[in-house]
Amino acid sequence: MIGVCVLGISGSVGQSSLKVLRSFPESFRLTAFSVHSNLKIAETLIEEFRPEVVCLTSESHLGVWGDKKGGTRIVYGEQGLNEIVSLSSVDTVVTAIVGAAGAIPTITAIKAKKKIAIANKETLVTFGPYINRLVKECGVSMVPVDSEHNALFQLLEKEDRSNIKAITLTASGGSFRDLPIEDLPNVSIKQALNHPTWSMGPKITVDSAGLVNKGLEVIEAHFLFGFSYDEIEVVIHPQSLTHGIIETLDGACLQYTSAPDMIFPVAHALFYPNKTPKLLAEKKPFSWKELTFRDPDPARYPALALAFQAGRTGGSAPAVFNAANEVAVQLFLEEKIPFIQIPRIIEDALNEIPNTFPQDWQGFLEKDNETRLSVNKKYSKGVVV
Repeated sequence: MIGVCVLGISGSVGQSSLKVLRSFPESFRLTAFSVHSNLKIAETLIEEFRPEVVCLTSESHLGVWGDKKGGTRIVYGEQGLNEIVSLSSVDTVVTAIVGAAGAIPTITAIKAKKKIAIANKETLVTFGPYINRLVKECGVSMVPVDSEHNALFQLLEKEDRSNIKAITLTASGGSFRDLPIEDLPNVSIKQALNHPTWSMGPKITVDSAGLVNKGLEVIEAHFLFGFSYDEIEVVIHPQSLTHGIIETLDGACLQYTSAPDMIFPVAHALFYPNKTPKLLAEKKPFSWKELTFRDPDPARYPALALAFQAGRTGGSAPAVFNAANEVAVQLFLEEKIPFIQIPRIIEDALNEIPNTFPQDWQGFLEKDNETRLSVNKKYSKGVVV
């Protein structure tokens, strides 16, 4: 019985993790989980799974349940997150908290030598060089849960690295994929949150609409797999059926294709290095009417080029890219800036925040904080359109 801790259980990856746990009760036990503010979900899951410890992370809920809920111990905040990932009864940690907030408990889990099913891309984007060193030092297994990275992970296991010319991440294109570019300055929050394929939280859905999410995944892929930025490509794939492609030296392409359901990568990550032992979904390839691909339009998705720029610059630039975007997305969701201002804010931050090459996680975190303070100071009252 593998003890599982899920960070961010109310989100899409967290909910997919629950599907897997319910499908394989003989293999996994939900030992601990965190939830930000959804007390109703937390209460229901405590009753269903009887976890050992639950962490509530919202400041507004500090102490709300005391230190016990039934037979489950309750902890709070960042300290609570670090506590639940370090439990001796936890074998695997699913890091599904969105944003840089998920990075510190992930680092703690690596130091505690847990297997990491990583769904928090900001951990590698912000702290990439440090995380890679730490994973190697601690000898832990880190398996990506993002559908694209998990697809590439599985493909790369089957092909010798010396025979691979490039890897390709697919993108749905987001909420504004087919919207006339001249309409982008006036899009609403409601439009941005209407993703054509996936049901995700507000931040990641806005990221997807501007392909910022794919830019973050490019940087993450670099740190996960060791490919240079010249060897990483992105294509728009509206059907969201092909999740990753590798191109071999002879020009052939191998692709991983599945229905757009996070249960596939989550199950793979939880069972790894073993195989998922039974059918998860009945969907024959011939039922997928078509697979189409096209290059992303740089005029529609300027943030994608900025992500490649930040990745190639290295050092703290990826951390600046991520922090500036997180603040910009929040400003958009607060209706303080228009959607098209998000990549402009990212570009300003990359140009204005001096680049450094930190040797520890605190150095990367300082750059993250510096960027957030700078962007908030400059744009918190909005912009003149």
